Amino acid sequence: MNHLTLKALSLVTLLIPLSVFAQRGPLPVFIQDVKTISIEETIEALGTLKANESTVLSSSVTESITAIHFNDNQRVQAGDVLVEMTSAEEHAQLKQAMATLDEAERQYGRFKALEKDKVATAAQLDQQKVLVDAAEAQLRAVQSRLQDRLLIAPFDGVVGLRNISVGALVRPGDVITTLDDDSVMKLDMTVPSIYLADLRVGMPVVARATALRDQSFNGKLVGIDSRVDPVTRSLVARALIENPEGKLRPGLLMTVLLSQPQREAMMIAEEAIIQVGRQAHVFVIERDGERTLVAKRDVALGVRRPGEVEILSGLNAGDQVVVHGGMKLRPGVEVKISGVSNNGERLPQLLAQ
Repeated sequence: MNHLTLKALSLVTLLIPLSVFAQRGPLPVFIQDVKTISIEETIEALGTLKANESTVLSSSVTESITAIHFNDNQRVQAGDVLVEMTSAEEHAQLKQAMATLDEAERQYGRFKALEKDKVATAAQLDQQKVLVDAAEAQLRAVQSRLQDRLLIAPFDGVVGLRNISVGALVRPGDVITTLDDDSVMKLDMTVPSIYLADLRVGMPVVARATALRDQSFNGKLVGIDSRVDPVTRSLVARALIENPEGKLRPGLLMTVLLSQPQREAMMIAEEAIIQVGRQAHVFVIERDGERTLVAKRDVALGVRRPGEVEILSGLNAGDQVVVHGGMKLRPGVEVKISGVSNNGERLPQLLAQ
């Protein structure tokens, strides 16, 4: 064979598509049917627990403690007297005010009877009524001062650690203990503002805390902050969680999942997606008589779930896409369907069938 003949053969070889040498018969592929299913998306956030009602109990006067009626972490009811302070002077003033009021009311009764008999004038009766009102006001003032010497639980809840002892002198603002209504807990969570349109009051919430060995607690979203933080671009949402067993404590950090309403979506296996830069495409099965070919389809992707991705456009329900073997394909290539993966089977499982 001369030099010209060899050159001609080399030129012919270059003009023949490589697929003629690479492909010897249809390529084996595994496919999946495109179906529309119901999905439920979740939003994940971090939240901090707060008591439904919470306050720091302190004295409003400067007095000495005479009695303490609670223990650490004791449950109390609204109206329970927790602490008594020195009030001997106020008790004496109370007796005096009560006696003054009693005398004023007796005198008012006498003047009222005399006024009916035309012995006393209406002006005298009115003057005595003023004395009764003054005595009542004086009694209320003494009762108020006496009330200031008592520390009373404003609502049902559990007290914290007490910071005082009998005989201690307390001043206004000194912390005696804390009181938390933990029957229902507020869970304030920080949510990225991109989910603002998805948040709604009444959304179910599932919260877990590492400190409680990831035990789940269910609640509902009850409030959404009216402002978005301009620095973090997030907003605060609040959920309420029932706490009948008292396991949840204020200040506990929790991981929160907010469930969105179910919707219909086309989901396919992630293995079917071929990503080239920002563009994504899949290979779709087409029939040409007895031949099975593939066609390239550009697709728009939506949410992702483990092993699955949502298709927003580019496919229709009922299409068949290649999930394994797509990297060797080109548009128009003939393929052989080796198996169908409609239940999430992985490639080793399909090969073992």
